[in-house]
Amino acid sequence: MKYFISENHSSNKLIHAQNLMQIAMKRLQKEFYIILSAHRDFLHSASSSLDKDVSESDNQFDAAMVDLKTISDCMISHGHGKECAKIYKVIRKSVVDETLYYLGVESLSSSQIQKFDSQLIKLKIKQWLNAVKVSTKILFHGERILCDHIFAASDTTRESCFAEISASGGLMLFSFPENVAKCKKSPEKIFGLLDLYDAVSNHMEDIVSIFSFNSTSAVLSQAASSLSVLGDAIRVTLSEFELAIQKHTTQKILQGGSVHPLTRYVMNYFVLLADYSNILPEIIVEEHLITESSMPESYFSAIENSSAISLRFAWIILVLLCKLDSISQLYKDVSLSYLFLANNLNYVVSKVQNSNLKALFGDEWLLKHQSKVQRYASNFERMSWSKLIKMLPEKPTDNISPDVAKKCFDLFNSGFEELFRKQYKWRVTDPELRDEIKISIKNRIVPAYKEFYEKNRQFFEREVGIVSNIKYAPEDLENCLSGLLSGTGGGESGSSNTSLAARELRRR
Repeated sequence: MKYFISENHSSNKLIHAQNLMQIAMKRLQKEFYIILSAHRDFLHSASSSLDKDVSESDNQFDAAMVDLKTISDCMISHGHGKECAKIYKVIRKSVVDETLYYLGVESLSSSQIQKFDSQLIKLKIKQWLNAVKVSTKILFHGERILCDHIFAASDTTRESCFAEISASGGLMLFSFPENVAKCKKSPEKIFGLLDLYDAVSNHMEDIVSIFSFNSTSAVLSQAASSLSVLGDAIRVTLSEFELAIQKHTTQKILQGGSVHPLTRYVMNYFVLLADYSNILPEIIVEEHLITESSMPESYFSAIENSSAISLRFAWIILVLLCKLDSISQLYKDVSLSYLFLANNLNYVVSKVQNSNLKALFGDEWLLKHQSKVQRYASNFERMSWSKLIKMLPEKPTDNISPDVAKKCFDLFNSGFEELFRKQYKWRVTDPELRDEIKISIKNRIVPAYKEFYEKNRQFFEREVGIVSNIKYAPEDLENCLSGLLSGTGGGESGSSNTSLAARELRRR
């Protein structure tokens, strides 16, 4: 054909050759279609073998891709690239669209998502997290490699083909996180937002690589937009969570001074948040940082890690502690208010101690607040049980008259019964803290009472033959105290006499 074009362009042989060329191109076009159709469901996966060692690849698919590239090169070089690309776009776009459909990817606006209940939103997010992994690592990655390989002869053709088959699907895929982020905020939704942010962030490098063409830049922009909107939504949700703690109001106090539901909710919330400490630092940036001047100096100085996330979390927990302090003031009994504070601060400390929060706050913060728990517990004892000791002589072994001894026993009995009636339903939720407080109370009460009891019991035994003015032996006191602060009454362990004494106390 080149010869006749230069020597005799009106030759019938040139016309015949052109006809043969058309026939050849149609034949190649058909072969291209047949090969693409035969391997339509596997080529994007098989194309990943181009990134691997030859020995790892599947010979069947390798052969198919070699044939497709050979046909493409031939058709493009002879001016029939558009016909080749048209077939490719139709077949491969159907593969991409079908794969996204089976992965659960669908076009959903924020208004549509807003109408979903929380369980359905969780399901959609779970589906999307799987879909973005498969789509990025296999589907779009494979399609990009396939396009680059088959249409290596023409940059324009490979770009237009990849844009045609992937752009709409990519936009639909990466618009979902942004639309979720635009929905109404609630504290519980932050974990779904964090999962979406983590997924987009982790795949961003692949997204940039795959959608690097100018014609697919909209997909890259959409992914970046989703990341930005998600970050804003997470920051807003965290701020609203803080505000909700500040605005929390309650007129009903917990019987027994146990851990408040607000404390449980906030700390369990933070334990879950701490599991995202790998991505939260890039979300909680400097402009959202709580400055040193915003915090009490003593509180701030205990935080070893001065990162934005550590300070942000510590600030909100400080807001919680301030709220708990105000709730404690609703208790009419001061000793119970201290027990409430000990319970709740101990719960905060234990959650920090046994989670990723410990790495954010550090040992000094923990030690400072553990010490504060002990002070609350000591104040509880001082405001209640210390008064009982004052009903005994300052030196329990001093010689006193039977009348004075009788008065001391009466005062002690009534004082003990009053405390028992008041406290037998009080509760310390942490077993270790409960045991520490009970042991401290026993050590404060029982030894002094035992000395007084042993010194003066003979007066009343000689008088009537029984311990008439002495209701409790030292072991009775000890066993009654063993049942306190469990919220169930007392006298749960020990002798049958102790159980009877405890039941009698409760009836009184």
